[in-house]
Amino acid sequence: MADWDQRFMELAGFVAGWSKDRSRQVGCVIVAPDNSLRSIGFNGFPRGLNDDHDHRHERPAKYFWTEHAERNAIYAAARNGIPLAGCRMYLPWFPCVDCARAIVQAGISELVSLAPDFSDPQWGEGFRVSVDLLEEAGVAVRFITAR
Repeated sequence: MADWDQRFMELAGFVAGWSKDRSRQVGCVIVAPDNSLRSIGFNGFPRGLNDDHDHRHERPAKYFWTEHAERNAIYAAARNGIPLAGCRMYLPWFPCVDCARAIVQAGISELVSLAPDFSDPQWGEGFRVSVDLLEEAGVAVRFITAR
């Protein structure tokens, strides 16, 4: 699995580069058990919204306008009628609580990500809840190191 892990994590990093987020670019890749690609997503504004307005990129306003990569990948699959039950998600970040709930609800069975930084002043507490939520829901979580 390690070669596939590296490939899909690199692809998630590549997809992250499509984000116009000015402070953090995140990409997400979802694959089926046979390693076929099911969906990709990156953090950014919802379809059709103008992301050229500077004030929409500033905190705290950006949190009203920006969707996370995980949910964008899930929404893209739903939009195209692609089932995600039993799939693996690759994420070079760790999901917030909102995204962790979406991962569970979409039926994703495994998350492969970088280990969360529990000391992060903004996201650390939420990462702890996400770990508990994913564990209790039966989503396998594997941490890999970035290259």
